[in-house]
Amino acid sequence: MGYAYQITDQQGLYFLTTTVKDWVDIFTRNDYRKIVTNSLTHWIEKKGLEVYSWVLMTNHLHLIVSSEKDDLSGIMRDFKKYTSTKIIEAIENNTAESRKRWLLWLLKDKDETGKEIKQLWQSGNHPVEIRTEKFYKQKMQYIHQNPVRAGLVKNEEVYEWSSAGYFYKKQTAIALSFYNG
Repeated sequence: MGYAYQITDQQGLYFLTTTVKDWVDIFTRNDYRKIVTNSLTHWIEKKGLEVYSWVLMTNHLHLIVSSEKDDLSGIMRDFKKYTSTKIIEAIENNTAESRKRWLLWLLKDKDETGKEIKQLWQSGNHPVEIRTEKFYKQKMQYIHQNPVRAGLVKNEEVYEWSSAGYFYKKQTAIALSFYNG
């Protein structure tokens, strides 16, 4: 594991990217997306995660987050472990999932001992600490423009799997329990 990207200040403000293993498009189904957004809401309400901006794409999640309550590294580790378990269970139990066998095969991995495991997320979060307002605004714009750049929507505020609508005061189907932005 490289040491270039680490959460060094556990109470700092960070831009994080967590990516699905092999960039597989898992989040094309709402039930998998809802596991992520419901989990973010839980981590906000119960674990002290502060979410300032976010977007869930088909194969990755961008966040601007901090935590004054717990260490951010631990929160993100637990969030990824929980969502990985729940999403893999959802794939296994989804009779309508046409890609089930392929996805489960692709998500197979081995742990440090050589034991076979299933892994949804790549290791690491590619954390970049935000220390200036200019950098914060740049990363927030990057997050909200992600679905536009990907060709999923023409206007960032209509993408429902993002905090952009919140900043435009538009009601979206998906809203985390609160923002600190």
